[in-house]
Amino acid sequence: MKKQWKIGRFFMYLFLVIASFLSIFPFYWMFVMATRPSAAYNAIPPTMTPGDMLVENFQKVLEKIPFFGAMWNTLVVCLVVTLVVLFISSLAGFAFAKFKFPGKNIFFISILLTMIIPPQLGLIPQYFLVAKLDLLDTLFGAMIIFFLNPLGIFLMRQYISNSVPDELIEAAKLDGCSNFHIFRSIVLPIILPAFATLGIIVFTATWGEFLWQFTVLRDPDMYTIQVALSSMNTTSNVDFGMMLSGVFWATIPLVIVFLMFNKLFISSITEGSVK
Repeated sequence: MKKQWKIGRFFMYLFLVIASFLSIFPFYWMFVMATRPSAAYNAIPPTMTPGDMLVENFQKVLEKIPFFGAMWNTLVVCLVVTLVVLFISSLAGFAFAKFKFPGKNIFFISILLTMIIPPQLGLIPQYFLVAKLDLLDTLFGAMIIFFLNPLGIFLMRQYISNSVPDELIEAAKLDGCSNFHIFRSIVLPIILPAFATLGIIVFTATWGEFLWQFTVLRDPDMYTIQVALSSMNTTSNVDFGMMLSGVFWATIPLVIVFLMFNKLFISSITEGSVK
């Protein structure tokens, strides 16, 4: 029995090692290509060791695009979208989880159904709406359509339903607390792990968003990093070392954000198994 357990544990660790390698390898290969000349991209056998052109390739990026300006624009968009989504989703999730009102289930199902609609389907009407509001070529126009997040509302509703006891809410109401005071003082501290999880998901998704920003942003000074990087790609000559150097440095903020909040992220995932 003990021998079988050891064999099972060996294969589990083997699987985890292989999965970790497959997850990390694309980032390592991107780093290698960012340190090599463009010709190394098509080399056979592939180049697997870093070179000495990381700074040189990044200098080419800085000559091509306003890299730090685009990074700042992206950071502003991501932070604002993340904060607004967390605020709206947590309040909506609190309402759907703990309040009773006519049509609650219909409203909640309607919000969930919007998740199955392809975002490309609403691109044209959203563009005309933003143009009508005179928000083209503005960062607010690049972020406004992401403020309402059905996935965020669903996650918050589920987490609050399972983590916040009804008795705690009722006791706070008996003490004369308003609904918003209950949310701020009782619910918010309990759902911090869910905040971290949803925040990482929204921040990462917004950082990688390309189609909508490419549609509404035309001024290079307003470019987000994804649009700025795409502008370096020309049909006549593609410098892969330069491109992947820009992508590599554009990925660093995402790694930093995850490392900052990974404990809360893991806590929200494992909480259900601990109960």
